[in-house]
Amino acid sequence: MNVLITGSTGLIGSALVAFLKAQGHRVTRLVRPDSKLKPAPDESIIRWDPEAGMIDASGLEGHDAVVHLAGESIQGRWTAAKKARIRDSRVRGTRLLCETLARLSRPPRVLVAASAVGYYGDRRYETLTEESPPGRGFLAEVAQAWEAATEPAVQAGIRVVNLRTGIVLSAAGGALKPMLLPFRLGLGGVVGNGTQYWSWIAIDDHVRVVLHVIETETLRGPVNAVSPHPVTNYEFTKTLGRVLRRPTVLPVPSFAVRLVLGEVADELLLSSQRVLPMKLLASGFTFQFPDLESALRHVLGSS
Repeated sequence: MNVLITGSTGLIGSALVAFLKAQGHRVTRLVRPDSKLKPAPDESIIRWDPEAGMIDASGLEGHDAVVHLAGESIQGRWTAAKKARIRDSRVRGTRLLCETLARLSRPPRVLVAASAVGYYGDRRYETLTEESPPGRGFLAEVAQAWEAATEPAVQAGIRVVNLRTGIVLSAAGGALKPMLLPFRLGLGGVVGNGTQYWSWIAIDDHVRVVLHVIETETLRGPVNAVSPHPVTNYEFTKTLGRVLRRPTVLPVPSFAVRLVLGEVADELLLSSQRVLPMKLLASGFTFQFPDLESALRHVLGSS
C-alpha cells in the first residue's frame, strides 16, 4: 500500500514508518514547511502548514491509507498558551486534512486518526469500552473535538478509525522514558494513592494495531488502542521496579505532583481510565505483549 503519515517523526510515527516499510509498504510523509527532514530513497515528502491552512492537495491524491498522528505534545506544564496549542494543533490540523481528503478525486480508502483514552475523563474503577460516553476535563473535551473534526472525511465516504490510544510504552520516549532514571536510582514510587488505572500499550503492538485497522474493513469509528489488561498505578510501579530490579518505596503524594505539574497532574497522572480494547479483540487482533511485565521487559531489553 501507499500510506500517507502525519507526525511521522514522533514516537509512534517513527516506529510506524519503520514497521510499514519492513512490511513492504511505501510511505509518504506529510511535514511542515520548515521541516529539515530528508526523506529516505524509498519515501516521499509533502508539505502542509495547518496554522496557515496550507496543504499540497495534489500530493495527497492516490494514497491507499492515511495515518494522522500530528499534534502538540501534551508533556510539560500547561499554560493557557500551551493548552491552546494542544487543542488547535489537533482540531485545526485534523479538520484541514479531512476537508482536503474529502475533495480529492482519488481519496484514500481509510483514514486512521489519532485520539486518546483521555476521551473518557477520570472514571475511577469503571470499565470503559468504545461504547462508553465521554468524560469531563480538558483532555476529554479535546478528544471529543479532535474526533469530531474527522467528520468531513466520514461524510465523503472514507472509512475513518479514531484510535483512542493509552500510555505507549517505549524506552525511546513518551511517558515511560522520564520514569526510568528515578526508578533506576531507587527513587520510584506510587503516584498519589496508586489506585488510579493506567491503560497502556507496547509500542510494537501499537504499530501492529495501526496496520490491523487499515486492513480490517469492518473497523470504523472509535477503537481503543490499549492492552486488554489495564493496571493500577500501584501495579505499574511495582512491575516496573521488579523489571528494573529496584525498590519502589518512595511514594509521591498527590499534592506534590499537583504543586510541580499543576493541571497536568490531575489530567494525566492521577486520572483513572480502565479501558478495554473490545473492538480490536472482536476483530481478531492478537496482542504480542498483553501483560505489563512482558511488555516492559521487551521494550527495556530486560530478561
